[in-house]
Amino acid sequence: MATVRYFAGAAEAAGRDEERLGASDLGALRAAMLAAHGDALARVLGRCSILVNGRRVDDDAAPIRHDDTVDILPPFAGG
Repeated sequence: MATVRYFAGAAEAAGRDEERLGASDLGALRAAMLAAHGDALARVLGRCSILVNGRRVDDDAAPIRHDDTVDILPPFAGG
């Protein structure tokens, strides 16, 4: 199972900062996150960047391994 870390508004929508989810690819991981957290996360997830082991990934076919760390990063303001 991959470690999924939620930040800022994504953590608020998910109701947690981190969890472990099983998925074979990014599309399946998105589906697992939405199944677990519903509409609140769905409203945020579409605006988030997703990093797998520190690298941005946009392709739903990208593989997810059991030891990956996946960061869900909503847009941040400020500077």
